[in-house]
Amino acid sequence: MEYDPIKDRFGKLVEGRNTATRLFFTALQLVFLRAWYVRQALREALSKPPGAGRSADRPGAGDRSGTRARIRMLDAGTGFGQFSWWVARRYPNVRITAVDIKEDYLQEARRLFTDAGLNDRVTFAVDDLVELRAEGPYDLILSVDVMEHIEEDERVFSHFHRVLAPGGMVIINTPSDQGGSDVRHGDEESFISEHVRDGYAREELRRKLERAGLAVDRIDYTYGTPGSTAWKLAVKIPMRALGAWWGWVLLLPIWYAVALPVVLALHVVDMKLPNKTGTGLIAVAHRPGSS
Repeated sequence: MEYDPIKDRFGKLVEGRNTATRLFFTALQLVFLRAWYVRQALREALSKPPGAGRSADRPGAGDRSGTRARIRMLDAGTGFGQFSWWVARRYPNVRITAVDIKEDYLQEARRLFTDAGLNDRVTFAVDDLVELRAEGPYDLILSVDVMEHIEEDERVFSHFHRVLAPGGMVIINTPSDQGGSDVRHGDEESFISEHVRDGYAREELRRKLERAGLAVDRIDYTYGTPGSTAWKLAVKIPMRALGAWWGWVLLLPIWYAVALPVVLALHVVDMKLPNKTGTGLIAVAHRPGSS
């Protein structure tokens, strides 16, 4: 099944409508469990006191003026821009470079951020992660569900190492090889046919990051049994219905009115329980060294 055309149609539905786009972003943050894990990782990364990975001329957390150190972040494969939106609204000291290969997504994001008065915090640019032109240095790189689309993943990881400041962090969310992309057995294609790989083995991802010069802090499984069940209710069933007939979009409010409370409860359980395996991975790594 091709997932991107359905995603693009949702983008078109809210295009040019600020309130609708904000509601769309809220829905994405609620419905997709990956957003829960990513927000948790971002909170941890952005709450760390300035030091490693921060430029020497930036004011520190102990500055008597109370000024917080400015943090430079690369949103690598920003898509609609929902994570840049989340960060920009909550962390005024963060300056974001948000890149993607889809100019139409970036154009709409620019309009939204400008209308919200956040354009001074985010710069949008067309950039291919395989040939990344951004120079940095960045204190934090975020890559959410991007690497499964890129064959030359180790080139991307090398670029991440290049543009990170010493001590800078990278957060990567991606499917695992334990059923990521909702892979089915036999000759049938995976649920999301645009992926060039169905998912990473945890140690495979670790080795590739380390070969790029990054030090891995942790790689955790996400989407355990509760999360995988939530995925089917919140994403797979509705997307399959829309893939068969777009008219089902009119019934989505009814579906989510029933399913969403169950989905949210499953998300909470998935994050509370230690997942020994799961269909997703979230990795946190850093560039060795200090400013």
